Amino acid sequence: MGLNVIDAKMLSKMFLAGAKNLEHKKEWINELNVFPVPDGDTGTNMSMTIMSAAKEVADIKEPDMVSLAKAISSGSLRGARGNSGVILSQLFRGFTKVIREYDEINAAILASACDKAVETAYKAVMKPKEGTILTVAKGAAKRANDLAVAGEKDLEVFISEVIKEAEVVLAQTPEMLPVLKQAGVVDSGGQGLVEVLKGAFDAFLGKELDLTIEAAPRKEIGAGNKAMSAGIEAQANAEIKFCYCTQFLIMLNKPFNIKQEMDFKEYLSSIGDSIVVVADDEIVKVHVHTNDPGLAMQKALLYGSLTTIIIENMRLERDEKVSDMMEKQMQSTELPTMAKAGDSHAASEHKETGFIAVSIGEGMNEIFRSLGVDYIIEGGQTMNPSTEDMLNAIEQINADNIFIFPNNKNIILAANQAKQLTSDKNIIVIPTKTVPQGITAIINYVPDISVAENEAVMTQEVQNVSTGQVTYAVRDTMIDDKEIHQGDFMGIGDKGILSVGTDLQTVAYEMIKEMMKNDYELISIYYGDIIKEEQAQQLAEKVQAEFSGCDVELQFGGQPIYSYIVSVE
Repeated sequence: MGLNVIDAKMLSKMFLAGAKNLEHKKEWINELNVFPVPDGDTGTNMSMTIMSAAKEVADIKEPDMVSLAKAISSGSLRGARGNSGVILSQLFRGFTKVIREYDEINAAILASACDKAVETAYKAVMKPKEGTILTVAKGAAKRANDLAVAGEKDLEVFISEVIKEAEVVLAQTPEMLPVLKQAGVVDSGGQGLVEVLKGAFDAFLGKELDLTIEAAPRKEIGAGNKAMSAGIEAQANAEIKFCYCTQFLIMLNKPFNIKQEMDFKEYLSSIGDSIVVVADDEIVKVHVHTNDPGLAMQKALLYGSLTTIIIENMRLERDEKVSDMMEKQMQSTELPTMAKAGDSHAASEHKETGFIAVSIGEGMNEIFRSLGVDYIIEGGQTMNPSTEDMLNAIEQINADNIFIFPNNKNIILAANQAKQLTSDKNIIVIPTKTVPQGITAIINYVPDISVAENEAVMTQEVQNVSTGQVTYAVRDTMIDDKEIHQGDFMGIGDKGILSVGTDLQTVAYEMIKEMMKNDYELISIYYGDIIKEEQAQQLAEKVQAEFSGCDVELQFGGQPIYSYIVSVE
């Protein structure tokens, strides 16, 4: 007779096995991306998302369903990267909302949990698209419900049938999305979900698997973090009233109600300042400057267990920063004014509005700094920042309103998820899909009008920007009726492939010609880290000669992988 229930210990093994299987298959899943670009990252995003949760699950010595649900939900939520990763985290979030209520899971509970997973994930996406991971999850959930209604109790049969249905739906995704069919691939996110289910089922069947998960790096209490606390640079010569910058997460024992949150903030105010308390259903993020970190943590223990503890001695860091500033001042008349990812002194004095931009490449970063961006998150095409990266950036900016420019369509969901997890600041996500759109957005910021008016203006202006990017193909394929061979250069526009060929400069030029079919007035060319200035100048001169009625601007972007990024507006 088959097994009819799954306990927390078994579910823990299944989750770890699913995570490991996805990690092992991530490169193959990356190759399923429609565009044969060298930064196909669906597998990587999903793997990093689930491994963030797997590390927390692996740390639980004696799991029960509640602790397991918390680890899966909070770990994947904070580690979510890219659209596929955010959707995966939302599937886990919905699933765990159901299972946490039970000590053991049977077929009926699994079916209910699958339903909740799909419902939660669909709600997280503004415009759900069929033929994706969402469709695969929905098909699997429907099959689970059909089996439960039919009275199937044997979980080996139940799970096996659910996976078979997920594979059937996955195989149908090319019929739902023509771009998948033309490229000859199934949806990569859907494939990732199937691999998670297959790995979990292997553990259920008792197969010998390596479930070792590399432990998350731990911060030592009292150790100086490379990133310094907000305001240290500006306060270099000022007296520090509270010595220790203290940060930690509370893994809640039960939901944190409004009264508890207010009481906790009031207590922290009595022992320190610079207080940030961001509460979620399962975790609370705490930041406080105090002379006694132990008191803050002792109080926090009333609400749950503590993790990710970071304590920095700000007086020591202030002295080190002063020394560093003096050395730089001797070497240069200009001091750095903006922070990059990893810096936590992005804003020293409180202000009404701050800005966060996702960017990559020395030149692109410098452009954003010069336009007033407070915090640059290194990422984008080759590495999508996580929701937690966004939250860390938000925390470092001492402003009431913070605009975020994701500058990549695959990062917008993570930015919106960070917005939902932030309660003490007004977060405005401008849905910029490319770096040039982000540049246009902040250029159109007007200090004298309201936040809502600025949001409307910036959102409207980015719609007037078309972007093209030149990179190389990593495999043979057919897209937009264009035959592409491995090693070819491709000019990729907002809606598809614009040019293909073996000569980089020709492909870039042909791409721009295709982009200029509308009545544009400005062409901006950003050249990458492998392009020589003379080479870029030749392209700019050729474009200027062709479109003499337009302004052509050439700037160093320094971005990897994409030799040229071009915008027209």
